[in-house]
Amino acid sequence: MITTFIDWYQALPPYMRAYWTIAIAVSVVFAIQVALTLIGLGDTDADADISDMGDGNGETMDTGGAIQLFTIRNTVNFLLGVGWGGVCLSSVIQNRFLLALAAIVCGCIMVGAFIIMYKQLMKLEGNGSYRIEESVGQVCEVYIRIPANRSGSGKVQISFHGSVQELPAQTEGEAISSGTKVRVKEVINKTVLIVERL
Repeated sequence: MITTFIDWYQALPPYMRAYWTIAIAVSVVFAIQVALTLIGLGDTDADADISDMGDGNGETMDTGGAIQLFTIRNTVNFLLGVGWGGVCLSSVIQNRFLLALAAIVCGCIMVGAFIIMYKQLMKLEGNGSYRIEESVGQVCEVYIRIPANRSGSGKVQISFHGSVQELPAQTEGEAISSGTKVRVKEVINKTVLIVERL
């Protein structure tokens, strides 16, 4: 089977070898990328670019900002479109220049489709996001130690509609160690929780 594949590959015109090489190699990378994303290890730069588009107050996720185009994930998507676009259109477009142009267009379409899809997913997540004011009265757990007398911020893990969030927290009393259960008294500046021991 390997010998047959090698023979078939070597019989291809050089420009078609290029398309097939890009298509196969990038498909492997894409499959790995998808697998890592599904198990929660695929937070690449594209994810960070889009997830950082919030308004900075930790209250909601705003997708109104710009998405950076030149990221690892978008490069993979572009090359995936170029490779498979060249392979699939080679039987329809005989001119090499036009085929290359069509393959590049396919790559751009792949990048655009990914960006649109990801923005829609982020909007869905944002639509189901929390209002930080809902935390008042809730019991949560200290994740990072909270310094005493509002001298600094720690973090708590708190649940909103089944989604656990990590939010900055301060206390007006003694320092509170990690793992301690606390209750939210109030919210200041729409970003920081004031908590107290139970």
